[in-house]
Amino acid sequence: MNKSKSITVSDIAAEIKDGMIVGIGGWGGRRKPMAVIRELLRGSVRDLTVVSYGGMDVSLLAAAGKIKCLVYGFVSHDVIPMDQAFRQARQSGAFEFREIDEGMLQWGLRAAAMDLPFLPTRAGIGTDVERLNPWIKTVRSPYGDGELLMAMPALNLDVAIIHVNEADDLGHTAILGPDPFFDDMFCRAAKKSYATCEKLVETSSFNDPMKAHLMPIERSAITGVAESPLGAHPTSCGPDYGIDVKHISTYSTRCAAKEWSAYRDEFLIKETHDAYVKAVGGEGHIRALPLPVF
Repeated sequence: MNKSKSITVSDIAAEIKDGMIVGIGGWGGRRKPMAVIRELLRGSVRDLTVVSYGGMDVSLLAAAGKIKCLVYGFVSHDVIPMDQAFRQARQSGAFEFREIDEGMLQWGLRAAAMDLPFLPTRAGIGTDVERLNPWIKTVRSPYGDGELLMAMPALNLDVAIIHVNEADDLGHTAILGPDPFFDDMFCRAAKKSYATCEKLVETSSFNDPMKAHLMPIERSAITGVAESPLGAHPTSCGPDYGIDVKHISTYSTRCAAKEWSAYRDEFLIKETHDAYVKAVGGEGHIRALPLPVF
């Protein structure tokens, strides 16, 4: 008999320990596992190496002093391109920054997923990525003209966290929005992977053959799943709800004015996820948020 993988958001956060390398799925302002991020903010974990196509996840962890090293292709809210908390951390050198090409980050995850030490790429050659990242070496092709290539090292993760639309207690997951991003690579690159979901469903709901293309992640790659309705807010989780632009604007304004603690006290230090949802306007407000169009 298959063992249930159903756990809680608190259980997921408890698996993340000081000094771990944590991969966070989603992309900028879209489908971030924000309920887990908020749980981490309420805890004492610190000195994390975070790997992310960053948005509100990176911003909050940076503002709260949880990050030791950040490996990233960008940090953006999509609709608000410059994140103020990240900007302040970057300019002050608050932690180690490993800024690389978006494709190189994906290549590092793919190398880890395939248990390879590195993957070669032309991305980064002749750019500041090469100059600013001495931890990334170069290799020459053993074929043809011996082309010089970047050898993107594997980004082996201790834990990956993602947010999806549907999951069952066996670890099947479905992403119903238009783009799975690289969540599958994050999960395969990690020793343990956890998914929060908008809705826990019966396994039989995944029997529809038309749903197969919405399930890019093998259930064997998922360690645990936790139901967390509206768990991506203020990022989007299409088709369920869009980006809360007004909320992110409020957050950005407060960070620019160095009022992070006021934002934290009003929205983040809540005993339950339901209390957070109420504080940001309620379920009806979130579900009515328009989906982003890019």
